[in-house]
Amino acid sequence: MTAPDLRTFETDDTVMDGATFTDYQRPGALIDSDHPAIVTFARQAVGAATDPVDVAVRLYFAVRDGLRYDPYGTPLRRDAYVASTCLQARHGYCINKAGVMAAGCRALGIPARVGYADVRNHMTTKRLSEWMGSDIFYFHGYTDVWLEGRWLKATPAFNKELTDKFRLKPLDWDGRTDSIYHPFDLEGRRHMEYLAYRGVYADIPFDTLAAAFRQYYPKMYRADGGAALRGDFAAEGAAESASH
Repeated sequence: MTAPDLRTFETDDTVMDGATFTDYQRPGALIDSDHPAIVTFARQAVGAATDPVDVAVRLYFAVRDGLRYDPYGTPLRRDAYVASTCLQARHGYCINKAGVMAAGCRALGIPARVGYADVRNHMTTKRLSEWMGSDIFYFHGYTDVWLEGRWLKATPAFNKELTDKFRLKPLDWDGRTDSIYHPFDLEGRRHMEYLAYRGVYADIPFDTLAAAFRQYYPKMYRADGGAALRGDFAAEGAAESASH
């Protein structure tokens, strides 16, 4: 087994797995773009659209709002990061939702890959910060989508209902510019701060993610070995946001 590569980079385009462009078009072990559930979801999401930009944007909003953002509900198990598993569960967080977006794109003939960055999250729940032992989200996941001859970032993580509860700006996408987290919320408070990049992959690098989480979140793994955290993330966030 290849040792996990936990290097950071100043730029966002370092290919970490030796992938070629063809790899961004075909199914992966975790980005299972040929799974019937993925294919059906993608086709229903885009309807009669045929223009690749329109197709990708429709899919983006279907993933963003059709799958509830829930950082509490994904245990550190490989099967939980399979795109079709996340889709059928109808919830996930940035990493596995980005995998669903990439899978849907590939199912519709649009090349896609997944990328990672370290971000400082100024707006999360107290319980999640305590559980992680940090306000830095290592290996925050996004989707790189190939449109009109270039890679564009799409981040279909926070569903609209969640951003309303947290008083955050919804993260929209037009298929022509990058969709990345906003630096400030609706009240002008700091929200997300990008610190470094971790490279791009053709498939979700589960072993690397697991190694990173064990290294960077030792408190969490001493407590429960990577099991999912129980609770209602959205309700907790809404209550804390209202109290500020």
